[in-house]
Amino acid sequence: MLMPPSCRTMWVVLSLLLVFSMSGALSLDKLNMCMDAKHHKTEPGPEGQLYSQCAPWRDNACCTANTTEEAHNDNSYLYSFNWNHCGVMSPECKKHFIQDTCFYECSPHLGPWIQKVDQNWRKERILDVPLCVEDCHNWWEDCKNDYTCKTNWHKGWDWSSGINKCPEGSKCRKWTEVYPTPKSMCEQIWSNSYLYTTHSKTSGHCMQLWFTGPNPNKKVAEYYLNNAQRRQSFAMTISLAVSFFSVMMF
Repeated sequence: MLMPPSCRTMWVVLSLLLVFSMSGALSLDKLNMCMDAKHHKTEPGPEGQLYSQCAPWRDNACCTANTTEEAHNDNSYLYSFNWNHCGVMSPECKKHFIQDTCFYECSPHLGPWIQKVDQNWRKERILDVPLCVEDCHNWWEDCKNDYTCKTNWHKGWDWSSGINKCPEGSKCRKWTEVYPTPKSMCEQIWSNSYLYTTHSKTSGHCMQLWFTGPNPNKKVAEYYLNNAQRRQSFAMTISLAVSFFSVMMF
């Protein structure tokens, strides 16, 4: 039995309202959330005692004070990762890796880039977080005289001793040989967790690995989330419009 036209119209309207209300709720969640990962809190919140370079996140953080203190230690219990796998890493270079760790562990505004993964140490990761051009260039510049034996630091290490060592057959090479450009370093070192951009910190279109004062990254996340939501809403509207005309024709 065919539905009356009034019922068909109401069905489409209710479907539209449901879709838009659901996407709005998801947007709010993604602007203030923590990853399901090894050391992250379940929900973000104030952490007044965050250590040293992680301190900028103290007003709203996905990390604990203990996590941030360990982030500053060589071979910390966080991941047993050895920064000094090709000689002692320079303090200038290491500073950026500590900031990178703080950003990853503490940031509550990475929702638009969180992806599900099936890994034994985490269930979610970040992918293609757009970094400000200053962050990538300064990081690369301060590490360019250091050495490493691997391009992707997420995998392929020799863990037989309990900490990461260069795999057999690899050799330590100068940073600029492994990463010829800031773009290659930012995108390759953590399996495309970061995306190189030409946006500056004042653009509002890129995430800052470190900052002073209020966290600027919430507005950036909101910008990308709104753009994604508009595209999703447009696609849903077209799909429902097609469904509407199909229903009305029968």
